[in-house]
Amino acid sequence: MNKQELIDAVATATGSSKSITGEAIDAVIGAITKAVVKGDTVQLVGFGSFSQGKRAARAGRNPATGEAISIAAANTVKFTAGKAFKDAVNDGQL
Repeated sequence: MNKQELIDAVATATGSSKSITGEAIDAVIGAITKAVVKGDTVQLVGFGSFSQGKRAARAGRNPATGEAISIAAANTVKFTAGKAFKDAVNDGQL
């Protein structure tokens, strides 16, 4: 499912227009992004939580040449699925 398909599904489920639904989804994504960039954790009970993680610097290899390279440390985004979401996925139904 891509973003437009998500907008269509939510608009159908709520009976709202696609343009208003698209703006709402953009606002939710923007709010989650801003919070995680600041270092906050966003918890959506039953769905999961978004947080910021860190990846340490490490040594790697260029697969084309085999040359050793250093990979810089980086911030990452972590998503941890909530219990209800995991259970729905494992049961194959909502």
